Amino acid sequence: MTASMATSVVPGLRFPEFRNAGDWHFQPLSDIAEPISDRVGTTECVPMSVTTGVGLVSQEEKFGRTIAGDSYKNYIRLQTNDFAYNKSATKEFPQGYIARYSGTKDAAVPKSIFACFRPDMAAVIPEYLDHLFHRNHHGRWLRKYITVGARAHGALSVSDDDLMSMPVPLPPDAVSCPEQQKIAGCLGSLDELIAAEGERLEALRQHKQGLMQQLFPQPGESVPRLRFPEFRDDPTWSIPQFSDLYGFKRTNTLSRDKLNYETGTIRNIHYGDIHSRFRALFRVGEEYVPYVNPDASANEFDDDAFCEEGDIVFADASEDLDDVGKAIEVVSLDGERVIAGTHTILGTRRGNVPVVGFGGQLFQSAAVRVEIKKEAQGAKIYGISAKRISSVLIPIPPTETEQQKIAECLSALDTRIDAQVAKIDGLRIHRQGLLQQLIPSLECNK
Repeated sequence: MTASMATSVVPGLRFPEFRNAGDWHFQPLSDIAEPISDRVGTTECVPMSVTTGVGLVSQEEKFGRTIAGDSYKNYIRLQTNDFAYNKSATKEFPQGYIARYSGTKDAAVPKSIFACFRPDMAAVIPEYLDHLFHRNHHGRWLRKYITVGARAHGALSVSDDDLMSMPVPLPPDAVSCPEQQKIAGCLGSLDELIAAEGERLEALRQHKQGLMQQLFPQPGESVPRLRFPEFRDDPTWSIPQFSDLYGFKRTNTLSRDKLNYETGTIRNIHYGDIHSRFRALFRVGEEYVPYVNPDASANEFDDDAFCEEGDIVFADASEDLDDVGKAIEVVSLDGERVIAGTHTILGTRRGNVPVVGFGGQLFQSAAVRVEIKKEAQGAKIYGISAKRISSVLIPIPPTETEQQKIAECLSALDTRIDAQVAKIDGLRIHRQGLLQQLIPSLECNK
């Protein structure tokens, strides 16, 4: 299809040296790039796939080698700075995903799933286009300018003509593309900063994981390899069964359609949020916790169903064995009434051991996770029951003081990790806002 191209558009934010350089304009992608029809022949190529939100990822390890020859005649051959449009629709990217190939070796992608194009370096720089499509900021353009129809195998029915008709915003400078270079350099610097902060975040997480391996006994052991000086002469840790320290409370079977995020008097812990959202130390006021719909009577939940501080809530099922029995500890209710929902197991302390704040760390430790996975059952879906959790062995320091010390140490690390996550999120929001200001949106093209 052919789009109507605006002749005069201006971005919301422009670098000072380009403010008098003239207006931007839109051109069809076909004016600045050409479809790629090159096929894998005798040239050794790296097999690639597009990972949504990440880009082109090598599949050489999966294939066990580079590929070439007639067996791959239906693969498109990519060179450095070529683009591959993955026609597979996902929930996050229903219009598919565009990625730039930045490798130095020739690469190959299957023609059945990908439409590929090569930019004209005299008209556009690849890094600029890469930022334009970064995280599908302009994915809505694809939805508007590409006729989409799902095929049986899950890819979208998109022709090269449809793809190449997509309008692309361009500064007035065609020779050497200085404004494109400036935008790409600015956003590239932000990407490097975000990547560096991501590495710091990963280092913090690895440090915590390593510290936990030292502060908690290893599987089969009763003394941790690292103990705070004031506790080194204390007795060894005890290793009771879960049922020695915890009983169980009733949970509910409310589905997501019985929950909302606007109004209600009772909060509900959903097992999906334990897997994907909630921190191990669960504080109601710091989490995005749904309400039970008002039409569900509070009389349905007796006092024994409500969570208390120090309770442990497990997700009882997962497709991943490493995630089965994932747990959170309720450390702060902030005056709210909270219940545990479908596919959860709610354990409540029989006394004051472990101290509040220790359990959330304990149930992440290697010793306990090994025990929980031993008790899990299933093949494609793994599950665990309250009965099987009852027999899980959990190592406990002999004094509440030592429990508290470990909890405070690891909680301080959690605070640093949360702060680093917030910093990265802030940088990403800043980048997205900057991108929207530096490049005119399609709404200008009216």
